This record gives sequence, C-alpha cells and structure tokens, in this order.
Amino acid sequence: MQDDSVSTTASPARSEVALAAIPVIDTGPAFPMETLLRDEPRAHHLLDAATRIVPRRALGGLDAISRRWLAKWNNAHLSEIDAIAARLGRPGAYFLSVNYEWGCTCRVSPSPDATSARLIRVLDWRTDGLGRNVLAAKVAGAAGPFVTFTWPGYTGVLQGMAKGRFSAAINQAPMRRVAGAYALDWAANRRRVWSMPHQTPAHLMRAVFETAHDFAEARRMLVHEPISTPAIYSIAGLRPSETAVIERTETEARVLDGPNVAANHWQSPLWSGRARGNDSPGRACRMAQIPPDLDPGFPWLERPILNERTRLVMVADARLGQVVVQGYEATGAATLPLNLVV
Repeated sequence: MQDDSVSTTASPARSEVALAAIPVIDTGPAFPMETLLRDEPRAHHLLDAATRIVPRRALGGLDAISRRWLAKWNNAHLSEIDAIAARLGRPGAYFLSVNYEWGCTCRVSPSPDATSARLIRVLDWRTDGLGRNVLAAKVAGAAGPFVTFTWPGYTGVLQGMAKGRFSAAINQAPMRRVAGAYALDWAANRRRVWSMPHQTPAHLMRAVFETAHDFAEARRMLVHEPISTPAIYSIAGLRPSETAVIERTETEARVLDGPNVAANHWQSPLWSGRARGNDSPGRACRMAQIPPDLDPGFPWLERPILNERTRLVMVADARLGQVVVQGYEATGAATLPLNLVV
C-alpha cells in the first residue's frame, strides 16, 4: 500500500490568521462529479462568487451557448457536464466549464541539487473564492494516479502532479489583436471559438494526466493535439533535462525546451497579441530569479507575481512525488500551506 504524507503549516507572519486546510480527496477517474458530491456547498459558494455580477437570465443564455458549442463538436465531456449541471440545479456549470479568463506565472527548471525537475506555478484569476475553496483531488487515472488542485465539479485540469511521470500547468495565452479596441478584440476571439471543433486547453491537460505515461508522451500530446483556444503549457518531468514551455495556438506549437518561464505573453518570435494579467513581462522576469525550493512558506512570493488576483501558489517535484501549495485571495493567504507527499 502506498503511504501518503500530508502536513499543513502556518508561516510565522500568518500564525494569527485563522486559515483552513486544503481538503485532500481520493477519487476515481470521474473526479469532477466525485468532488462535487463530496463538497457541494463549496461549489455553490464558488458559483455565487463567480456569477454575482451576471444577471441570472444572462448566465442562462451563456450556459445555452456553451452547451450548444459542446454538443456541436461532440465534446467528450458533455454528458459529464450535463450531470454536474443537473446536480447543481442552477445556471453557470456549462459556461464555467468552457470559459477561462486568468493570468498565470510559471517556471520549469532543475531542482537545486540537479537531481530532478520542478514546476513553480502561480495562478491569478479575477474570481473571488477560488483560493479559499481549492481542494486537492487525488485521481486514479488510466496511466497512473495524479493529484490536481481544482474545485468541485470542474471538468478540466489547470495544474497537477503525477508522481513518477510529470508535473504540468496551463497559462492563458495572449489575446489576438483583431479590431484594435480591447472589447472588440475580446468579442472577436470568443466568436472564433465557436468554429473550433477541438477540446478546450484544460480538457487536453486532463487527457494528458489521465493517459500519458511519461514526460515524452505528455510533451508530444501538448504539442500536437489541437485545442479550441490558444494556451501556454509548462511541463516538468523527472530528470533535470525534462522541462519545457509549449506555446500553442489552436493547431500550431512553438516549444521552448529546457529551463524556462511562462507568463501571459508570447516568447516565440513573429507571434503577437495582447498580454494577459498584471505586468506579464515583469512577472516572467521575477519568476526567472526564483529558487525552485519545496518550501511551504513561499518566501519568494512578492509583487508583481503576488497581486490582488493571485489565487493559488504551487511547487511540484514529480520524481519525489511532493508538492507544496497554498490558496490565496485578494487579501492574502486564504488557506494553510499544504505539503503533500504521495
């Protein structure tokens, strides 16, 4: 039987703040529904926060459009999302399953002792509550177990670690410049998705964690499988040489092998677009200087990487099977640090 070690630690500066531990849940392959059944109130809290500025009728319309897109292209997860929406009994499940608007900062590099590869990941998102309500789902995947840091009922994977295989995360790619004005560019980019018969970037990441047996196979899938929306993938395998940042459009890829960082702007020449999030170049520059230590105190976490939209901080080492993670909100740390060894 495999032993799992979990510890939660409050750093001295935060010891007076009452913070909750990140729940760790063991699931089978159907982790979106299993996590929802285990913690449905958490899902409703998230939907309340994510949709409070959207009128219910408008949200219902967005749900209908999102479901039509999923059905139009025979999305593999449609029946699962249908069941989750029925269980929740409210608008929002379809829209939030296919929409993402975030900025992130990542780094892949050898460990300090040069014996393994590590992934550093900071997730930024506008929605309140994501840091406070994050959970660790330990999933029994077809190619081996993995842990994803997620939310009840969410059908994609944004970040995770598979012991003995790899760690990986998604960043949002720059927005294409189409009409000049930001709002018009955003609308044009959303319309473009309607014509894309491919899976979402987060669903591809889920497929990679579920089916890829090693770093090479995961890298190959992230490079070659088409996706509905541009994305930036960061992946770290087991050996110090197994690191890459993969910049993707729907059908093309530019691969930056070796130690690298990723934020929300293109590094590849001749690709251009509107950078996402706060100070994308500044975040990338700062991330390149961070030591990839498995320190649950995250002593390096400061501006511009840390900002009012920061929702999750993570460092993972798949060779060791260890990951440290903490939830954040606009006001600061929202959970205790989790030091998980699987």
